[in-house]
Amino acid sequence: MKVGRKASFLGEYRHCLDAKNRLIIPAKFRDSLSDTFYVTKGLDGCLAVYTQESWDDQIAQLSKLPRTNLKARRYIRSITSQAIEGSLDSQGRLQLPQYLIDGAGIQKACVIVGVSDYFEIWSEENWDKQNAEASVSFEEDAEELTQFLEKDV
Repeated sequence: MKVGRKASFLGEYRHCLDAKNRLIIPAKFRDSLSDTFYVTKGLDGCLAVYTQESWDDQIAQLSKLPRTNLKARRYIRSITSQAIEGSLDSQGRLQLPQYLIDGAGIQKACVIVGVSDYFEIWSEENWDKQNAEASVSFEEDAEELTQFLEKDV
């Protein structure tokens, strides 16, 4: 990772888990990961992989949620209790624990998808379904979400 610059993860890569639950992480993504990164339950049935900087940002956002709110507590627990500190072996593979694999519905075939400052790991079947649904509503979603973009003055 370049100092002073956030990681940027782009693209879609298809790989398979090996017999020991190891997944090859694309070389372009490995270059942006430091020695410390985090893997946890993601939204929509995937796994989310964060650099140290992105994880720190995520935890800072979670800490803003009211701990007196049951939904907030459940959400925070879901993210943090499922998290692992990841590491890559000499061949650029990430070993995933069985509970994360099961939670994401991964059998063998995976899709690794860049999502700006983090990336996701999907079962191939779930990604293909998610991607098809997103393609149908792409323009409608873009129009509706424009309101959240800050206008430069």
